[in-house]
Amino acid sequence: MLRLLPSHVVAAPAPRPLATVDPARGDALIRAEGLTKTFGEFTAVAGIDFAVERGEAFGFLGPNGAGKSSTMRMIACVAPITAGTLQILGMDPVTQGPTIRGRLGVVPQQDTLDLELTVRENLYIYGRYFGMSRAELRPKVEELIDFAQLTERADAKVEPLSGGMKRRLTIARSLINDPDILLLDEPTTGLDPQARHVLWDRLYRLKQQGVTLVLTTHYMDEAEQLCDRLVVMDSGRIVAEGSPLHLIGEHSTREVAELRFPPGENAAAAERLAGMLDGASERAEVLPDRVLLYVADGERAVARAHEQGLSPVSSLVRRSTLEDVFLRLTGRSLVD
Repeated sequence: MLRLLPSHVVAAPAPRPLATVDPARGDALIRAEGLTKTFGEFTAVAGIDFAVERGEAFGFLGPNGAGKSSTMRMIACVAPITAGTLQILGMDPVTQGPTIRGRLGVVPQQDTLDLELTVRENLYIYGRYFGMSRAELRPKVEELIDFAQLTERADAKVEPLSGGMKRRLTIARSLINDPDILLLDEPTTGLDPQARHVLWDRLYRLKQQGVTLVLTTHYMDEAEQLCDRLVVMDSGRIVAEGSPLHLIGEHSTREVAELRFPPGENAAAAERLAGMLDGASERAEVLPDRVLLYVADGERAVARAHEQGLSPVSSLVRRSTLEDVFLRLTGRSLVD
């Protein structure tokens, strides 16, 4: 049985090695080759290959309509694949879907808790769906309530709980069957920063206990915090794969200088700034309100801008992030 760390024990963070997974290897818990999902004439997932190794946190990133949710539904064995192959825990979802589902934990984007029941009752009833006896459930339920930091609300009804509490309960509920793989769809959407960080801590503890996490998220900082590896999807295809650090190193620069100029002067300033950049690895991007310089040394870039007689209204130097990679690969246009 999965032994969860008590809520008062703080697990010391450890550096995450880059996990390299070959889809042809047999040690992957999830392995997809040419995975495709179509709806009539529309192709939601267009022949993707990926593998998820035991014990890692694996993320799917992408704009709306990129194919993330369709991929997750196929992994969860609630949507059939159209073409390609998909193996989960060494089994075929087509013929062994119920068996696979019994070994998965699922955290949907929207909580589906029984609001009129108590925290404890929600866990008991969900455990009964898996055929667990009350004797089996009793210690497991108390363990999960402690893990979710809901001990003081164990006998309270769910409806008045905060969003963060409900989310922690949803995650606790998904662990009732000691799953081999935990699927999380946008796990912290709508939560305030404090609740998000508490949830990150809970998920990190699960990973330390050997639970394999597969998640989708729109929060780039969340992906950097939680994911060992991730894929960036766009228009149903995988456009990049690797650890957050690897993706930043491959698709961005070490630093970004953000320069703001008076209205209407950004484009002209960017043309002058582009001439001082290393064209092989550095670039300038013009936004309506500022110019972004993707460079190795942001402070040096700002100094050179002043040397050329440019006078930005404000300047900011920051490290390059996964969000810079995401926007470069998928664009800044809003997708509905």
